[in-house]
Amino acid sequence: MLRRKNILKIAIDSPAAAGAGTLAKAISKHYNLFYLDTGKIYRFIAYLKLSFPKKFNQKFLKLKIKSLKIKDLSKKNLLLDEVGTEASIISKEKNIRKIVHSLQVNLAYNPPKKYRGSCLDGRDITYKIIPDADFKFYITANIKTRAFRRYKELKTLKKKIAYSEVLKSIKKRDNSDFNRKISPLKKTKDSLLINTTNLNKRACFLKIKKIIDRKLKN
Repeated sequence: MLRRKNILKIAIDSPAAAGAGTLAKAISKHYNLFYLDTGKIYRFIAYLKLSFPKKFNQKFLKLKIKSLKIKDLSKKNLLLDEVGTEASIISKEKNIRKIVHSLQVNLAYNPPKKYRGSCLDGRDITYKIIPDADFKFYITANIKTRAFRRYKELKTLKKKIAYSEVLKSIKKRDNSDFNRKISPLKKTKDSLLINTTNLNKRACFLKIKKIIDRKLKN
């Protein structure tokens, strides 16, 4: 695979609803980077599986991934709780991870030319997808804060759901993400820890921007 040279690569890993996506979007916009929420790819596949259970197979999936457009990953249906739960389950499947891995690596190292580089967030970006990233961050927050953030997000979709249900779902997601045998979520030694529990979006962005700017100036 051909890889673009001299591009800026940022890798972000985080548990569910820690605020990594919001931060990654802000960073990408500021530095003109191609942004990819890799978890949304698994959510997209989970949505396909739930929507087309009889058609869902390897051939069907490859065709859908081949024709995938980034705008497809912004559909509100992908945020549904049942989609997230299914995404966590299918992300353990080797065949699916292989297909998604190729797509992620290609987009990370070959972002569209109009971009200065790439910024990906997910669960195994820092050590599996972009191990040579210029910057690696591990974004986290306490579980109650993360559950409340996801609860508010779901409420904007006018979905009737209790906070206790969301908290239970987040705990289940964490258990799956941290303990799966294939590409588990973990903080690498060279990843900088950013705890967003008591920080607003602006404060988080400025904290990471300061780290990036300091290194880019040297």
